[in-house]
Amino acid sequence: MQCQQILSHLQGQVRGVDSAEISDKFQRAGIRLDQEALQEVVQFLFLTFRSTEKNNLSADVLVARLGEGSSKWSKTALQVLHRLWSDQGTLVNTHQESQAMLSIGQLVDMQWKLGMAVSSDTCRSLNSPHVSLLLKIADTSGQISQRSFEMTIAQFQNFYRQFKEMAAVLETV
Repeated sequence: MQCQQILSHLQGQVRGVDSAEISDKFQRAGIRLDQEALQEVVQFLFLTFRSTEKNNLSADVLVARLGEGSSKWSKTALQVLHRLWSDQGTLVNTHQESQAMLSIGQLVDMQWKLGMAVSSDTCRSLNSPHVSLLLKIADTSGQISQRSFEMTIAQFQNFYRQFKEMAAVLETV
């Protein structure tokens, strides 16, 4: 599943790989893997697939090199990698060439909610509404990170006006 998500990203079918989502699926399946270890696995697979694509290696060569590099690969894992690369590896090259020109992250998701501060040791402006925003951003490597922040209602209204202005400009293009 993780390999499939990475290949889908490298082919341009999805904007990024959501490590938090993968971690949740592993946890539900009873597999315990901390976030740092999961990030390392994802980075390893990105590097492996990109290197395989860059060097134009076949699925047989990919699996042989992985098997030679470590005896920890199970036969099943190598078979899955072989099948995935055989079926989808050629689609990676086309997309990677077009992506080489782009070097900025992409907004994947934006969630918001209206809140009310009711108690705080440090905040003086209690009982005032605020808007919380959660942004999911895919960086150029495909890793999805989350950024959250809060705005006062006045700040949010200004934010909204600016987006409305951008939308109006985009309609004229």
